[in-house]
Amino acid sequence: MTAMRYLRLALVVLATLMQPSMLGAHEASLGVLEFREVRPGAFIGRWTMEPSIGAGRIDLRVPPHCFLRLPEMNCGQKGLVGSITITNLGANMSAVLIKVIPIAGEPRSYTISTANPVVSVLGTGAPTLEAWIELAKTYVNYGIDHILLGADHLLFVLGLIWIVGGGWRLVKTITAFTIGHSASLAAAAFGLIGVPERPLNACIALSIAFVGVEIVKQQRGTMGITARYPWAVAFTFGLVHGIGFASALAGLGLERSLLPAALLFFNIGVEIGQLAFVLLVLALIWAHRRLDAVVPRWGEALPAYAIGSVSMFWFFGRLVRVFAAI
Repeated sequence: MTAMRYLRLALVVLATLMQPSMLGAHEASLGVLEFREVRPGAFIGRWTMEPSIGAGRIDLRVPPHCFLRLPEMNCGQKGLVGSITITNLGANMSAVLIKVIPIAGEPRSYTISTANPVVSVLGTGAPTLEAWIELAKTYVNYGIDHILLGADHLLFVLGLIWIVGGGWRLVKTITAFTIGHSASLAAAAFGLIGVPERPLNACIALSIAFVGVEIVKQQRGTMGITARYPWAVAFTFGLVHGIGFASALAGLGLERSLLPAALLFFNIGVEIGQLAFVLLVLALIWAHRRLDAVVPRWGEALPAYAIGSVSMFWFFGRLVRVFAAI
């Protein structure tokens, strides 16, 4: 591969990551649609948190026996039981929470996401095994979807892999990062800690820039703090990233009884997505070594400077949003 092809590839990657939509980081575009039962089988629906694309453009499909014309929905004697889907979920709307509030019984919440666009409403009464399976499927998929769309988090993990390499050091580093973001995710989700989202996203961008600097130090023969104590750095910044993950759940309005299970399944989904990314990167490194690919000397520093450039672009963009909100 010639030097010019390396340069073109780097420019394409930078242009992709430096999209304005990435400045929002974990500010997911969420909607909350509430259906309150006013008489048996009859509901009044309203958006308590309207997604950014506008509720009028959302293609909501309810069970066939239900007649829907917001704000009214009538499901007759059978009640609201069956599948609900939104067919036009995409990059501009990551998830919609459907809250069903019956006349009698506990409210139920169902999350429709790009990874899980169809949910089954199971009626009222005590949660069944089918309800728990539905909850698990919804939030595991939502966690996978959230992490794989979170380029800032994945870029930080890539930087850790670049510094640590493979083997048990990488296992311990990723484990420390997982423990850190799992702990802060739980604490933030239960309201034990709280950090404004936009300043937090700016700090997440700075954490990636820090790793980029550490890569440059290592390439110049200097042992940075990440190379010496990777688990400590991973755990510390994991705490910051975990609070960012919590913002994905903050606007959903889950009832507290469902929050522990939803949090567990969401975190499992995040870990599945993170593990898939780590394995993909390790596979690419293995393939590069097997092919004996030769990289120009100047190209060895390109990934570190690319990581640093992208993260500082995000940082300044997010900093502008912080001051704009004041």
